[in-house]
Amino acid sequence: MILQMKVCLTQQSRSERMGMSAYLKRLLAALACLALGIDTPQATGDNKIPQEWYPIPKGSVFTTGDSWTYQTVNYRLYGVQSCLRGTEFKNTHGISNDCGEASLAVLVSMIRDLKPKCSTVVEDVAQRTRFVICMATIQKGPAAGARIDLGTALIIQGYGFASRRADGSIVHPAYGVAEDQAEQRKAGLWAFPDFPNPSKIINRTLESQRGISSPAYFKE
Repeated sequence: MILQMKVCLTQQSRSERMGMSAYLKRLLAALACLALGIDTPQATGDNKIPQEWYPIPKGSVFTTGDSWTYQTVNYRLYGVQSCLRGTEFKNTHGISNDCGEASLAVLVSMIRDLKPKCSTVVEDVAQRTRFVICMATIQKGPAAGARIDLGTALIIQGYGFASRRADGSIVHPAYGVAEDQAEQRKAGLWAFPDFPNPSKIINRTLESQRGISSPAYFKE
C-alpha cells in the first residue's frame, strides 16, 4: 500500500482555536461526501517498499505544505502538491498572504491534531527523499475509529492539490476527485479568486522551458 522555514509542532493549531470537535466534524463531513477517507495510493514496480507505518517525529522541520525533513531525510506526501511559497493571494480584507505558508500552516495543524502515521510508497535514495502516504485514526468521540488519509484531508479542505505529471495527468486520481469537490465548494484557498494555483504555475514553467503549449486542462 500504499519531494526554509522551521515550524514546530508545539505552535497553537488552527483546530485548537476553533475547537477540536468542530474541526474534525467539518473535516469528516467533507470526507464522507467523497467516501475517500481510506482510499490511498498503492506502491507498484521495482521501487515498492515493504509496508511499515511510523509517526512523524516531533523534531521534524516543515519546509512546505506537502513536505518535511528529519535527520537529513526528506519526506513528501505522495500525489499531493501544496501552494507554492512566495506566491500570494488577497484575503477577504484585501491583505496579501503567502499562499505556500497558508498550506504549510494547515499541514502542521493537521499533523499536530490527527497524529498520523506514514508509510513510504517509493524512495529516491540519491535525493534522500521518501514519498509517503499518511493515515490517522480518530481515537474518541462519535467519529472514533474513522480513518483519515492526510493527503485527502489537505486537498478536500482546499489547502492541498492533486499532483500532476508533465502531461497534465493526475498522479493519484482519487486526489483529483477531492480537488474537484474542494473547488466546487470553494473550500480553503479556492475561496479566493486570485489564489495562485500551483499546478498552473508549474505547468507554465515547464511550458516555457520546453517551448510547448499547455495541456487543455490548464487553459484559462
